[in-house]
Amino acid sequence: MFPISDDNPHHGRSVLTWAFIAACVLVFLWQMSLGDRALHMAILALGVVPSTLVGDAQLPPDIFMVPPWATLFTSMFLHGGFMHLAGNMLYLWIFGDNVEVALGWKRFIIFYLVCGLAAAGAQTLVNPQSDIPMIGASGAISGVLGAYLMLFPRAKVRVLMFPFGIIGVPALIVLGVWFGMQLLSGFGSSGSGGGVAFWAHVGGFVAGMALIPLMKLPGVPLFASAQHKPFYREPVRDVFQPTRSDVRSGQAGPWGRRDSSPKPPSSNSNSPWNQPRKPRH
Repeated sequence: MFPISDDNPHHGRSVLTWAFIAACVLVFLWQMSLGDRALHMAILALGVVPSTLVGDAQLPPDIFMVPPWATLFTSMFLHGGFMHLAGNMLYLWIFGDNVEVALGWKRFIIFYLVCGLAAAGAQTLVNPQSDIPMIGASGAISGVLGAYLMLFPRAKVRVLMFPFGIIGVPALIVLGVWFGMQLLSGFGSSGSGGGVAFWAHVGGFVAGMALIPLMKLPGVPLFASAQHKPFYREPVRDVFQPTRSDVRSGQAGPWGRRDSSPKPPSSNSNSPWNQPRKPRH
């Protein structure tokens, strides 16, 4: 299952969600401007290294940039590659706006950062002696996913499943399967090598679930009711290319735009649309 969007309208602005996305993209562009050696040193200096955070290890003076505690924040905006960045930003774009509106922008900042801290803490507890730096917004975004599950478990997530097309699946299933995979992968990994920090995902997700009842705005309910039927299917062509009937009737296309061209009436025989056209010489 590859989520591409959710079918969960909200009334409010999600400025911070876009601000976090923009910040991560800008930092990634800065990373790409560095040479290989400079990039490696930047990741060591700005990523969370458990052995320096909770142990006695120290970075060499020529690499040191910020205190170990500050890397808990700087690491959230670094990424290991384009796919790492793209996957994280896609999930933040899909689920972040609704959570931000439910919290308000001030609380959303605190929520996002605290979930990131909890994620780094969980991964550090698994292997506190590790000297491998942790980077990425995955932990904070995992907290957003946990909050979304608590707020909108029956909201529909539009999942791309070839060759079946677009399937509307309840968030409870999509996010539940995602969390189960992180948990199983975490138990199956030693936590001492590189790769995906599964326990950071688990820690951030659990933190998000625990924090959202305490931090949501007054009047925002938990476990909101579904907007649509439990499952639905959209053929791929209907998502990426509107049908003729949609265009003629002025129905919104997949990106929410309406056809504004004039439409010939179907029954008025005196309309100029129905008159034969004279040949031009």
